[in-house]
Amino acid sequence: MYGRKSVVGPVAAGLTGLLLLTACSSGDGNLIGGLGSGPEDLDEIEIAMIAWEEDVAVTHMWWAILEEKGYDVTVTDVDVETAFEGVAAGDSDLYLDVWLPVTHHEYMEQIRDRTESLGSWYENAVLTLTVPDYMEDVYSIDDLPGIADELGNRIVGIDPGAGLTRVTREETMPGYGLDEDFELVTSSGAGMMAELDAAIAEREPIVVTLWRPHPAYAQYGLKDLEDPQGLMGGVESLHALGREGFGADYPELSGWIEDWTMTDDELASLEAFTVGPDVTDPEQGARAWLAENPLFLERTLGEDAEGLEF
Repeated sequence: MYGRKSVVGPVAAGLTGLLLLTACSSGDGNLIGGLGSGPEDLDEIEIAMIAWEEDVAVTHMWWAILEEKGYDVTVTDVDVETAFEGVAAGDSDLYLDVWLPVTHHEYMEQIRDRTESLGSWYENAVLTLTVPDYMEDVYSIDDLPGIADELGNRIVGIDPGAGLTRVTREETMPGYGLDEDFELVTSSGAGMMAELDAAIAEREPIVVTLWRPHPAYAQYGLKDLEDPQGLMGGVESLHALGREGFGADYPELSGWIEDWTMTDDELASLEAFTVGPDVTDPEQGARAWLAENPLFLERTLGEDAEGLEF
């Protein structure tokens, strides 16, 4: 129906294969030295990471920064629920991709009193139902019931436990009557992207659950469907979360994270370096991005950025 069209190659695979990344400390002893006066940070830190593109991007960015500052960093790839539970239990020190006030609200309600908020770092995140831009007659979620057969009665989703999945299934689909004609097919972020890649390669119709920021928007021509009832939620902010006692154990790092913000352009370019379609090494991509963005480092770390080389 939609004809053929050449496309950019698929997003690099293997995000969920990042099971354990360890960087050795360059310092001696149990405390980081030379990080300024006052209380010193512990030198070991464990960061929980989920296979969402923005989380892979910023986790590798902070991993590279902290490695250069002499920390011993372990990054563990987990699912969303485990990320929150791990920080609340003290198994992880830090998780960097909390979506509020909607997507991760339920998780936060369960663990809020056992964690420490380190503030928001991005203010323009949204959840979407999205189609390729060659689906010219589809503009709104309201249009989907009329083309259910063309779409195979499927909405292609991500992880079953993701907040985006919950919002789509419990709010958006009933609100627009989509639960009568559609099945929300869940797998993973990588699985959703594989289906999107294949559909676009053949110019076939498809609707996926997506979110901004996401590198797919740079890779393909996509169209977020209008949401006249606002059931996908409004604009959200992305937050960093520490375990209980994080600020006392990491006073220097807490300050850096609390001062950390990213613009749309900064986050989009970081994702291109770390999770873009041709990326094979997110760590090296993060280092390359940091080398090209010294002003970001100065804004985030202040005087502590002096001497850092990537």
